[in-house]
Amino acid sequence: MIKFSIRGENIEVTEAIRDYVESKLTKIEKYFAKDQEIDARVNLKVYRERSSKVEVTIPLDSVTLRAEDVSQDMYGSIDLVVDKIERQIRKNKTKIAKKHREKVPTGQVFTTEFEAEEVDEIPEVQVVRTKNVTLKPMDVEEARLQMELLGHDFFIYTDSEDGATNILYRREDGNLGLIEAK
Repeated sequence: MIKFSIRGENIEVTEAIRDYVESKLTKIEKYFAKDQEIDARVNLKVYRERSSKVEVTIPLDSVTLRAEDVSQDMYGSIDLVVDKIERQIRKNKTKIAKKHREKVPTGQVFTTEFEAEEVDEIPEVQVVRTKNVTLKPMDVEEARLQMELLGHDFFIYTDSEDGATNILYRREDGNLGLIEAK
């Protein structure tokens, strides 16, 4: 069963939009065990230029499914995002089975009642460079300045208030995101 959390930014989530999102996302229930609780977090945004963004995040035990789409048509974006999530489920079933045969049986994440898509072998990725850094205690504003001075899209640092290791990064929309380690 899917539990929906639908949130709107610069848009009121009407009953019609809520019903449309729920009816479209409900079609992915067939990929999960009948008794499995699924949380679907849906974020709908409308921008000044009248384009809209639909983001769907579904955290599971071993993977997190996430898709987004930006277009002038919110309902079209909802359709595309659901299609992307479905493709991810099909591909992840195969990847999980190949990567974690003994550790994580796919039946614990996805039901075995559907045919997984065949995916190409995952290319072997190698670490080609190792860099040692000394993490200096600082606040987020100093980390932002350091990141910009270095010309990087991310910066790792120790938070001066709580001593936690944090990662500041540049998002696709040009704003910044902050990952705080617990």
